[in-house]
Amino acid sequence: MMAEEMTIRERLQADLKTAMRDRDDNARDTIRYILSAIKNAEIDNRGDLSPADAIAVLQKQAKQRQEAIEQFRSGQRADLAEREEAQLVVLKRYLPDELSDDEVLALTREVVAEVGASTMKDMSKVMPVLMQRAGGRADGRRLSAAVKTVLAG
Repeated sequence: MMAEEMTIRERLQADLKTAMRDRDDNARDTIRYILSAIKNAEIDNRGDLSPADAIAVLQKQAKQRQEAIEQFRSGQRADLAEREEAQLVVLKRYLPDELSDDEVLALTREVVAEVGASTMKDMSKVMPVLMQRAGGRADGRRLSAAVKTVLAG
């Protein structure tokens, strides 16, 4: 199982060297921050991360950037929002491809049928299974909206 996580780490290390050589400050700083976040998660975990855990760290970083972008935009700080957006672009290189809206809906319908959900009260049964099946390829907000659409329709 460690092979994939090491691949992410190795890719980050190789890309860090390239960013430094190319004097790409944004990529260099973002990759250093990602590596630091992975290292901190390993310390908290008291050991190496599984591939799923490494992806979860990357997703958390992406979510933090997304929230910062929204805050900076609402605070009229376009300069800071642009910096966060540039970092998010770098970060997304290491995340699995996002599911399309059609794929999210299809997966949601499948899980809803599987757990026997029929009303909004059943959302708590659907979400954990759906989150696990999505495997980090769609954020919780999108999945939640899809569940509401399927259960309401």
